[in-house]
Amino acid sequence: MSSETPCIAVCMMDPKTKLCFGCGRTLPEIAHWHKMDRTERLTVMANLPARMADAGLERMEPHPKRA
Repeated sequence: MSSETPCIAVCMMDPKTKLCFGCGRTLPEIAHWHKMDRTERLTVMANLPARMADAGLERMEPHPKRA
């Protein structure tokens, strides 16, 4: 799987918008991420900030890595 991912390990879905609070992707996008080609992933990632803003969601901070 590509390292090109918006995932920040805050995996919680907003019940109203159906978007992940951490990255802004939908469940189908998350499920098919590994099957998308690089162009598809970059297109989705480019749209995430506007998608989150349009939904009125603020991106959450990533969870700190555990030692």
